[in-house]
Amino acid sequence: MPDSPTISDTGTTGNEKLSSEPRGATEHHLEIGRSADDPVDLNANLEARIKNPLEGIPRDQLMLRVEAFCEEKGLAQHVQLFRKGALVAQNPDDYDRIEGTEALDEAEKKALRDEVEHKWRLPAKLFLTIATCSIGAAVQGWDQTGTNGANIFFPDIYGIGGTSTRDKLLLGLVNAGPYLGSALCGCWLSDPINNLWGRRGVIFFSAHFCLWPVIGSAFCHTWWEQLICRLFMGVGMGVKASTVPIYAAENSPASIRGALVMSWQMWTAFGIMLGTAFNLAVWSAGDINWRLMLGAPFIPAVPLLVLIYFCPESPRWYMKKNRYGKAWDAMIRLRNHPIQVARDIFYIHSQLELEEQLLRNSWYFQRMAELFTIPRVRRATLAAFTVMIAQQMCGINIIAFYSTTIFKDAGQDDYQALLASFGFGLVNWLFAFPAFWTIDTFGRRSLLLFTFPQMTWTLLAAGLCTLLEQGTARTALVALFVYLFAAFYSPGEGPVPFTYSAEVFPLSHREVGMGFSVATCLFWAAVLGMTFPFLLESLGTVGAFGLYAGFNALALVMIFFWVPETKQKTLEELDYVFAVPTRKFAGYQVRHVLPWWFKRWVLWRREAKLRPLYTIDHHQGRVGGEGRLGSGTNTLSETEREVKGGGVGGETVKGI
Repeated sequence: MPDSPTISDTGTTGNEKLSSEPRGATEHHLEIGRSADDPVDLNANLEARIKNPLEGIPRDQLMLRVEAFCEEKGLAQHVQLFRKGALVAQNPDDYDRIEGTEALDEAEKKALRDEVEHKWRLPAKLFLTIATCSIGAAVQGWDQTGTNGANIFFPDIYGIGGTSTRDKLLLGLVNAGPYLGSALCGCWLSDPINNLWGRRGVIFFSAHFCLWPVIGSAFCHTWWEQLICRLFMGVGMGVKASTVPIYAAENSPASIRGALVMSWQMWTAFGIMLGTAFNLAVWSAGDINWRLMLGAPFIPAVPLLVLIYFCPESPRWYMKKNRYGKAWDAMIRLRNHPIQVARDIFYIHSQLELEEQLLRNSWYFQRMAELFTIPRVRRATLAAFTVMIAQQMCGINIIAFYSTTIFKDAGQDDYQALLASFGFGLVNWLFAFPAFWTIDTFGRRSLLLFTFPQMTWTLLAAGLCTLLEQGTARTALVALFVYLFAAFYSPGEGPVPFTYSAEVFPLSHREVGMGFSVATCLFWAAVLGMTFPFLLESLGTVGAFGLYAGFNALALVMIFFWVPETKQKTLEELDYVFAVPTRKFAGYQVRHVLPWWFKRWVLWRREAKLRPLYTIDHHQGRVGGEGRLGSGTNTLSETEREVKGGGVGGETVKGI
């Protein structure tokens, strides 16, 4: 269509610059009155502009686009709703000023206001969807602690309980089996089977691999039988971990997307806690205690298999397949009012038109290569890789895999070690709850930058405490710092990686990008699982913990320079965030963020202001037959934006 925004081959025009005056950390520079033809290059967004693809289009032309869209996509029966939805998407802060036949009634205005004033007032079907698909995460968490407890029993039965290099390697290999299966196979199956079966079909498929191999692991009589079962379990874990966060992200409103997607981590932490509790409960079950520990993680897969049929498919997946009628049917179950559905579908479609000009349809292996060759996708790949590998660098899994062994080495008997591991699981789960509020308030990046320094010193302190003489004080101090480490991990690096990686890729590369991200995480989890017994023996507890404390410090630096914030932006707006070159983003951190942080927190100058990196282009289109509402430059505070309302283009609260 001639009037739709286009993507420039040369980038932005250079006529607009970031304001040089200092602004508060929560303020954004909103520019009004740009031409609809003013392009933003999705590969080189040098001016860090976030653009609404509908802004600046005259009302009559926008209505023609709506009618053509509805006719083409088989949505003609909803054309009047889409006319209203398009105007709301174009002018999210001024929907109450729309006049004429497209004027909103009171019920529609109330639905849009409630997005801001009652953002957790969502349909029950959306909550069911998020809860159901995330139940599968409990399998992953429970499995970690199943082997954690069984590690002090089954190695001797399998004949790999000695101190030889062979025995240590085989023990590590069995523990790491699910993560090898995930990283080498399961994660890479995500893209092709998502393409065939959709998000729900993939989750149903993966649940079987989290059920039957887990049951089988309880009946294995040799280490290699156990390894085979755990490799098959890993196939399901990899597919599921690559799909569930995407499914949750695509169904959730932007304003609380982080909180809903992080239910994956919540259920993983719950599985860890439940597993440690179960280990403690069956400790006295005699010779079969370790078999019960290994087989019990099948339990969460059962409700997953049943309940996934009651959940709607991802509307974005339907739109990717050009099945817009199905997308409407799915989204109507995920939103409170049809006006929100019409607004979100039309807005997403408009942004996807821009993506298609940049990201042509390609076959599977080409999409894999494009993770590293298309600049916009490559930046998302780098950021997702960073947060995923940081989850292993931080050392959480040396606790999740081997806490019982660590506590036993600290001088506790079997029961005390299992009890201390249960304490770790409980802390890990309870401290995940604050992330429901902080992840969309403070943001993903801010949580990471705060919690990584805390994880560094707590892990180092836990290791140093093992140098004390054997006794109650040593045991208590080691447990205390391990628990503090978990308390900082759970609201930070715990929920962020899977939430973040599910958000950052464009729709065309979302499955393969998430598969790569999860493969990165789980491959290094496998490496960690296999190598930690050697590290523990060669470096001792203090050396191993000290090494991972250093990795925490390195991860902090990587996050600071390579991980942009994604909170409260629609998945489509993130195209513009990741269109900003990495060198520009990193340079901003050095030239602006570090000096501001030093003035604000070291010199304690509370008046210090941080100049924003991103600018938000905010056109005021033609509303109610009027001309443009104004031109020039306007700056709104966070509070003012919240009062004015949400909608797709709003910064604080948006649609899907």
